[in-house]
Amino acid sequence: MNAAVSEDLSSRVPRDRAGMLKITEIFHSLQGEARDAGRPTVFIRLTGCPLRCVYCDSEYAFHGGHWMHFDDILAETARHGARHVCVTGGEPLAQKRCLELLERLCEAGYEVSLETSGAIDVTPVDARVSRVVDLKTPGSGEETRNRWENLEALTAHDQLKFVICDQADYRWAREQVRERGLDRICDVLFSPAWGQFDPAELAGWILEDHLPVRMQLQLHKLLWGDEPGR
Repeated sequence: MNAAVSEDLSSRVPRDRAGMLKITEIFHSLQGEARDAGRPTVFIRLTGCPLRCVYCDSEYAFHGGHWMHFDDILAETARHGARHVCVTGGEPLAQKRCLELLERLCEAGYEVSLETSGAIDVTPVDARVSRVVDLKTPGSGEETRNRWENLEALTAHDQLKFVICDQADYRWAREQVRERGLDRICDVLFSPAWGQFDPAELAGWILEDHLPVRMQLQLHKLLWGDEPGR
């Protein structure tokens, strides 16, 4: 892993930029995935990610971005008028100050979700936040980055997501659900990797196995395709 990729962005904040995060974009759209799919949401996309999943659809967030102070982030969030906020990336927890942003969003009265790869410790995240943890399948190319200890920290308020690339991925994910009793911890979501196989196949596998998971499609992609920031 390239050190420039894995380095915590917080360690590189200029001294005169304390209280700031590097932001790729803030935008208003419909939540496309997870328990709040279809709900108007403000997305705060942080810059940087230490992973390189083969199906990543937000590679533009790996680099670039601009520094914003917490106050400006909250002001821009409020401007859109939605009550639900999703903090995403990249990998938002790669910037340690993300934890403070999550807390401040909760204090401001928002319903907050966090989309995280699961490669970074989620235990410090404010308990009011719904943590949407993505368990990486073998097909993602990043299975070894899974931090399995995170499962012990999850509650019914959180969510687990598997992005399925093929039937081998499905079988692997199915065994994780069964052996670890994941459906007894929180909602478990299975998503077909966009454009890699017919989603109807995934639906059939789930039904055939009577698997206690929720299948989801990426609503935003069905509506707007691969357009960034939607």
